[in-house]
Amino acid sequence: MDASSGSRNGRAKPAGSEEPTAGVEQYLTFQLAGEEYGVDILRVQEIKGWEKATRIPHAPHYVLGVINLRGAVVPIIELRRRFAVESVDFGPTTVVIVVKVASDRGERTVGMVVDAVCEVYNVPVGDIKPPPEVGAGVDTAFVRGLATMDEKMLILLDIDKLIVETIFEGAAAAAA
Repeated sequence: MDASSGSRNGRAKPAGSEEPTAGVEQYLTFQLAGEEYGVDILRVQEIKGWEKATRIPHAPHYVLGVINLRGAVVPIIELRRRFAVESVDFGPTTVVIVVKVASDRGERTVGMVVDAVCEVYNVPVGDIKPPPEVGAGVDTAFVRGLATMDEKMLILLDIDKLIVETIFEGAAAAAA
């Protein structure tokens, strides 16, 4: 991850070795179909290179299967498929971001396949804007907010909502 110097607009800054201050949250950013997304760094357990998952019968199309992560069975979702973005062949920068999420059944571990990992940014809470209301055809339920960095927009995900609704509630609905 590249931790370059601060942004020109004085807003979100790449994280260095410094601790975030009050009112600042850290986000691990990643690429997905040319867009940059961020997840709360405190939810990230590890980043792994892509390895083939064991397919589970009748799983939703975006669940690639499961992997064994030091004795734990971890479901793997492909975010491109989950977000209805065209799938591409996995390349050398394809990684699995392993996250821990809170659900009503306790803490769960899930892997997300993304195109590439970018940076860790310190984002002032006051600079996070709510997602725009763009009509009934666009689902922003998993978007926590948007933050501007230099000339780009960072989409900050609500990883708990995304994973719980994708894996746990989606699996229950599929089984019904």
